[in-house]
Amino acid sequence: MKELSKKIFKYRSYSPLPFLLLMIVFQEATITSLSVGFIIVLVGEFFRLWGVSYAGSETRTTGGGVGGTYLVVSGPFAHVRNPLYFGNMVIYIGIGVMSMALYPYLLIIAALFFFFQYYTIIRDEEQFLENKFGEKYKDYFSKVPRWIPTFEKYKNPGLEQPPFKLNMGLRSERRTLQAISLTTIILLILYWVTN
Repeated sequence: MKELSKKIFKYRSYSPLPFLLLMIVFQEATITSLSVGFIIVLVGEFFRLWGVSYAGSETRTTGGGVGGTYLVVSGPFAHVRNPLYFGNMVIYIGIGVMSMALYPYLLIIAALFFFFQYYTIIRDEEQFLENKFGEKYKDYFSKVPRWIPTFEKYKNPGLEQPPFKLNMGLRSERRTLQAISLTTIILLILYWVTN
């Protein structure tokens, strides 16, 4: 299972491509779906950008498996343990709504696939963090949900935290922002051409 987790972690940046291709090829976008879906995408990207502005570029590694210098419990990590994976799921749902491709079946299949992918990676990350940070991580684990953010904020003033760096977050998110922009432009062009 550990080897599967490493493979999934290594190639996680490429796994959305077949779903994106299907969403473009079979798109049936409307003005409403484009607008609502884009707002959903922005919510997902907000969580990602907020998260990487604290966690830094360590979250963007693709080789060598999971890791981390800090036990980050600031920003979105105070509300959900996996804000980047949560953000990704929201982005994928938003793009699915924008495209309306094979709706809702493709969206459901994609959501189940990414849930499995992230669940596999997260279990490995949780084991790493528990081994590295011990009781501090166990306390965090017991008080902050894995998937769905809460309004309640986790507080542990004894943990050293990295500073919030928006510039670093934007730099780290460049590929994601490019992918979102390109997908949005393609869907807008296809909508314009077919209507």
